[in-house]
Amino acid sequence: MRKLATAILISASILLSACNTVKGLGEDIESVGEAGDRAI
Repeated sequence: MRKLATAILISASILLSACNTVKGLGEDIESVGEAGDRAI
């Protein structure tokens, strides 16, 4: 039971960090697009 709880916690932390990374990447791409619009 303890191993299962540990595995769930590790999986949850990996998924949460991946979501933050994807969100940050999306924000970076959006800011680059906005900068391109301002330059044109």
